[in-house]
Amino acid sequence: MRGVWTAQQVRDAEAVLLARTPEGALMRRAAFGLAVHARRMLAATGTVAGRRVVLLVGAGNNGGDALWAGVELRRRGVGVTAVLVDPARAHPAGLAAFLRAGGYAVDAEAGQVAVPGADLVIDGIVGISGRGALREPAARLVAAADAAGVPVLAVDLPSGVDPDTGAVAGPAVTAAATVTFGALKPVHVLARARCGPVHLVDIGLAPLLPEPHAHVLDAPDVGARWPVPGPADDKYTQGVVGIAAGSATYPGAAVLAAGAAALATSGMVRFAGSAARGVRDRWPEVVATDAIADAGQVQAWAVGPGIGTDDAGRAVLATAIDRDVPLCVDADAITLLAAHADLRAALRGRPVLLTPHDREFARVAGEVGTDRIGAARRAAAELGFTVLLKGNATVVADPGGRALVHPSGSSWAATAGSGDVLTGVLGALLAAGLEPWWAAGCAAYVHGLAAELAAQGAPAPASRLQAALPAAIRSVRASTARGAE
Repeated sequence: MRGVWTAQQVRDAEAVLLARTPEGALMRRAAFGLAVHARRMLAATGTVAGRRVVLLVGAGNNGGDALWAGVELRRRGVGVTAVLVDPARAHPAGLAAFLRAGGYAVDAEAGQVAVPGADLVIDGIVGISGRGALREPAARLVAAADAAGVPVLAVDLPSGVDPDTGAVAGPAVTAAATVTFGALKPVHVLARARCGPVHLVDIGLAPLLPEPHAHVLDAPDVGARWPVPGPADDKYTQGVVGIAAGSATYPGAAVLAAGAAALATSGMVRFAGSAARGVRDRWPEVVATDAIADAGQVQAWAVGPGIGTDDAGRAVLATAIDRDVPLCVDADAITLLAAHADLRAALRGRPVLLTPHDREFARVAGEVGTDRIGAARRAAAELGFTVLLKGNATVVADPGGRALVHPSGSSWAATAGSGDVLTGVLGALLAAGLEPWWAAGCAAYVHGLAAELAAQGAPAPASRLQAALPAAIRSVRASTARGAE
C-alpha cells in the first residue's frame, strides 16, 4: 500500500530536508533522476545523442530542476533549448550551469521557439505550489507542443493541474509521463490521464513525511485480503451474501449483481426479488427467492440496483436494514436514503458501505466539487458509514477519516450495468468478513482490472466485465504469491 501526500505535507518535509542538506544538493539529485527518465524516453524512439529537447522553464525550483536536468542531457550529447517563461525569475544557479554546459536559452516571448521541432519537451513551468490554469506565454508553448505531437515529460506534476485535487480550470499540460520527487501527490492518482506513468525519484524525504493524506492499493494488497476457502471451510463459513436487486423494469441488474457475487466468492449467494426466476435461469447456483423475508440467513446484504425508488423499493431497503448485518447500499437504495432520514439514522454507526456516483452523492451529501477526497471524507463523517465515491478515480473514505484512491487507467468500466457488478462483489467481500473500507478498496481494484481484461482495447458490456472477474482475482492472488517468493 502506497501513500499519497498533499502539497503542503510535502513542502513541510522538504523544508526540513533542505535544512539538513548542502545547498543545491537536493535539486541536483532530483534533476539527475529527471534526466535519467528523459534519456529513457528518447532512447525508446531512437538514439539519445543528437536529439533535441526543449525545457519549458518557469520561476522557482521546478524550473531549476528542469535546467539542471538540461545540464545532464547536454553531457549526453543532447541539444537542449531552455525557454524561459519569466527570465528575470529563472533559477540563477541552474541557468548559469545550463549555459556553461552549452545549453541555449531564449525568452518565451520570442515566439514558439521551434517547440514543434523537438523530440521531447520537459515541463518545468510550475510545481506543487502552483494553482490555477496556465497563463501566457506558457499556455501558448504547451499548445504548440500538443499540436506538434511532441511528448511532454512533466517535472513533479503537469503544470496547470491542481496538485491536491487533480482539477483543471483551463489550459494545462497533458504529460506522456511524470517524474515526481520524494512522494506521490494526490494529482498523480486523481488525474492519472494528465500525468501518464508516474516515476517516483527517492530524494530522502520518506522519513520526514507525516501520515499520508490517502492511500493507494497495489495488487499484492488486494490479493492478500481476497477471501479464499481454507481446508476446513464449507459454503457457510466462507460467508453467505444476500443480493436484493432488480425489478420487472430492470431484471438485468439482478442478474449482474447476483452473478458477480457468485464469481467473487466460493461460499453461497442468496437472492431476493421479483427477478428471481431470471437469476435462477442464468445462475442456477444462486438460491433465489421473491423476498428478503424468505431468503434465510446471510452475513451481509447488497441492496439497491434496479429496486426502484417507490414504496416497494423503500420496503426492500428497510427490510434489509432490519436484518442488522453489514450492508452495501447502491443505486436506487442511495436515492431512497437521501429521501428518508429515518433510514439514514437506522444505518448510522453500522458497518455500511455507500457506493454513489457524483449525482447520487449530491442527493445524499451535497455536491462533490473539485476535491473528491475531501468530499468523500466529509460524507463519511456526516453519514457515519463508509463511502465509495465512483469515478475515473474512485475514492473510499470511512468515518474515521481513512481514505484511499483507486486510479483507473481507462474508462472501460464506465458502461451500463458495471456498477451492478461492483455491488455484487462488494456484498461478497462484506459477507466474507472484510471491513467496509478494505472491501471497497479490494473490490474497486478487481473491478477495474476486470474491465481492462474484458475490453482488451475494444468496448465490452458489463456482462463481459462480470465474466472477467475470476481472471482478475487470479491475477491479484498471483501477485501476492510472487511477492512471497
